Amino acid sequence: MRELGRLVQIVVLLAAGLAVASCRDSGGEGEYYRLDGKIFVFNYRIATATYLVNIAPVKPPEEGETAVVSFEDPAGGAPIVVREKIWPKLAKTTITSPPLRCVVKDRPYAVSIRIEDVGGTVKQTIETTITSSEDQDILPDRPLVVGPLYEPNPELAGHPDGKLPGADKPPCPARAS
Repeated sequence: MRELGRLVQIVVLLAAGLAVASCRDSGGEGEYYRLDGKIFVFNYRIATATYLVNIAPVKPPEEGETAVVSFEDPAGGAPIVVREKIWPKLAKTTITSPPLRCVVKDRPYAVSIRIEDVGGTVKQTIETTITSSEDQDILPDRPLVVGPLYEPNPELAGHPDGKLPGADKPPCPARAS
């Protein structure tokens, strides 16, 4: 009988230990946000390519936090930096880059996300890459539509695919083989 009592004590202690462990923060020390999605967005209608990343809170967000995202510039040069306020009541924060040039299929581009508190102190850093499934060459040379009523772009008259013969395009870095 005494052994049964000791067995019950052990089971109760193990159950209590599991309960305490399950209540612990599963996000890990210093993890406030997690990456919740990343993609290149090709908008054929307006002839643009952009980065898009989503972050979701792991812990309740604090007022005044900011996501500072550094995107590798596919055209070369300095990274593209975007600052986005984090709204505590939203389930996630979406950060979009300005329009890009020279996106190449199957090439990973570096993205660094810093979460800063209201005073600018870095709380967390997330490093990742985004790889496009398409070359930016699939986009038209000019937007297919213009204006608030999405009128057909007069520059593309006679070119419904949006490709202009001899279109002047800025140079892109040489593609690695």
